[in-house]
Amino acid sequence: MGLIELLVLLIVAAICGGIGQSLAGYSAGGCLTSIVVGFVGSYLGVLIARNLGLPELFALQIGGQSFPIIWSIIGATLFTFILALLNRAFVRRP
Repeated sequence: MGLIELLVLLIVAAICGGIGQSLAGYSAGGCLTSIVVGFVGSYLGVLIARNLGLPELFALQIGGQSFPIIWSIIGATLFTFILALLNRAFVRRP
């Protein structure tokens, strides 16, 4: 994977993470956080899809690797919900 493919992958992960955070209604941070949420969401979404025997929906081929867009957004939304619940449980606001 070259530099251009890596940059495209980071941009796609940031977009998926941002959409997932928007759907969840909670923002965990800025652009770098959206990239991390997108990658974790991709892993989480693919893990759920494989365990349930669901097909890969709208997969983007970047540098020879498949990046599932729909499962990334679903996983990012679930991961953002988990982050919001943990933040609410551990950070008390006066």
